[in-house]
Formats: sequence, C-alpha cells, structure tokens
Amino acid sequence: MAVLNKRSVLDTRKVMSGKDGMLFDQDGNHMATAENFQSQVAISGTNYQPLGDMQEHTVPISYRVTLTFGEIIVHDSKFFIDIMNGMKNHRMPIYNFRGVMQSPYDNSQEEIVYRDCVPDGTIDIQNMAVGELYKRAWSFVVNQPPDMQSMLKN
Repeated sequence: MAVLNKRSVLDTRKVMSGKDGMLFDQDGNHMATAENFQSQVAISGTNYQPLGDMQEHTVPISYRVTLTFGEIIVHDSKFFIDIMNGMKNHRMPIYNFRGVMQSPYDNSQEEIVYRDCVPDGTIDIQNMAVGELYKRAWSFVVNQPPDMQSMLKN
C-alpha cells in the first residue's frame, strides 16, 4: 500500500508544551503560581428554516469568551484578597490578563490580551486534600473581544 501522507513527519522541535506559555496580570507581572490557563470561545447560533427548503440553517448570534486558570497557593494573592473583599463590599473586581505562548523553534510569540475580565462560575476559596498541593481554581468571563497582539510564525 502506498503512503498517503507524502509530507515530512512533524518536526518535534516546533511542538509547544506548557513550559512555552505564560499568563500575566494587568500590571504585567508573570503569574508564576499559575500551573495552567485556558481561554475558550463558545459561539451560539439560532436556527431557521426558510419556506421551500428542507434543510435547517444556523446563524451565529452571540459568543462568550471565558478564561480559567489553576493556581498553586503559596500565599494569598491579590486576586484572592480582591474576591474576598468583593463579597463583603458587593462589588466584584475587574481584571485584564495577557496570555503568551512562545515557540521554542523560532522564538515567535502568540500574545492575546483579555480585557474586562469578571469573576464567573465557581472559584475555590479553600480546596485541600491530604497529600496534594494546595490549589485554587479561577474562572472569568472576558467582556471585551480578545485582542491578538502577535502571532506565531509558520
């Protein structure tokens, strides 16, 4: 049987992992205690079916961007203090974040800025288990469209 994929095998020098990414807070500080972060977009549509057409179609009507990260607790961070104060004051904080991934191959960077992030969903206050690292999960909704500052090269 002939080989269908005639392109060269993936160059593993170009593959990125968690060590090639960083998350920064709104002051430009590297969030060194973050062990992971993820941003996602959920796009919603509405269905319609015009007369004379058997197929149902979808039109996009909205999207929602979320940013989540896990933090290893070394000390109470500014974020945690802000959330605790926000519950007392009935006014939740608003943040800006910057996610960066850097290619180990050519040092190009993908940088995306997330503005007007508000806490959303479940945020750990305390989450401990015997034999485990003390961690806190964070969840935000991004209220401005993510802003791509730079892109990875080919």
